Amino acid sequence: MSAKTKHPVGQEAIEKFGWLRAHRFLLLRRFSQIFFLTLFLLGPWFGIWWVKGNLSGSLTFNFLPLTDPFITVQGMVAGHWPEMTALIGAVIVGVAYALIGGRVYCSWVCPINPVTDGAHWVHEKLGMQKGWQPKHNTKYWVLGMVLVVSAATGTIAWEFVNPISMLHRGLVFGMGFAWAFVVAVFLFDVFVSRRGWCGHLCPVGTFYGLLGAKSVLRVSAVERAACDDCMDCFAVCPEMHVISPALRGGDGDTPLILSPDCTNCGRCIDVCAMDVFKFTTRFDDTPVPGRAQRKRTQPASGASKAA
Repeated sequence: MSAKTKHPVGQEAIEKFGWLRAHRFLLLRRFSQIFFLTLFLLGPWFGIWWVKGNLSGSLTFNFLPLTDPFITVQGMVAGHWPEMTALIGAVIVGVAYALIGGRVYCSWVCPINPVTDGAHWVHEKLGMQKGWQPKHNTKYWVLGMVLVVSAATGTIAWEFVNPISMLHRGLVFGMGFAWAFVVAVFLFDVFVSRRGWCGHLCPVGTFYGLLGAKSVLRVSAVERAACDDCMDCFAVCPEMHVISPALRGGDGDTPLILSPDCTNCGRCIDVCAMDVFKFTTRFDDTPVPGRAQRKRTQPASGASKAA
């Protein structure tokens, strides 16, 4: 094993590009999450009502309606046809995420993402095994169950237990029982299932993944021939199974990560010292050669636990 393989995940990228360059998309994501959350809190906290509402439904500057399409679908199956304003808002949001990638919501907007990222950090620091991993289709069963319960009860069922809404309410109205849902997600990801909530159970992420299944924005392993098998991209990816088909494909295989599970978080771009990945579109058909022969005999120590 070379001395390089003993480096912490992302260390080679930091040494080559600098700390900021090796964390640029992570920092941009945190800024984005804080920005959207702040917009919703300006009104309740400071009386600045640029945005009224929350991530479920809002009105920006008193004229732009934005509605969570998942909320809208639940309401419709529950027998409640939305008002035209809410329907327009759902179409606006739905089209936006259908174009840029549905699960961009999970990594760039959702306030629960820093909670689960923090849980993953603690999980790794404790040196724990990945734990229980629900089957890939479990999240679709959860999504289906939410819609069935909504139809049966005539309610928007998920909002009663949605940790995203609970976190927002907790920040507006103060600490209370709502925070128990957020803490439960954190503890679940730390002690029960590594990255289990967002990747395997959350129906919101599952819905947005389906919504953006044919989205335009994609990550591409455009320089996969330069890959040296450090495994850092797998270590940081919240949905590591999406990387292999693009990174390890042959000359005739697409380098695009086309799985709807990809959150377009950009961390694979951040940590890759070989500059293998970049953002592009699904229409990018630039010929990309297959990966060069394996250069490392073992993965990096930090990545081996994640793979």
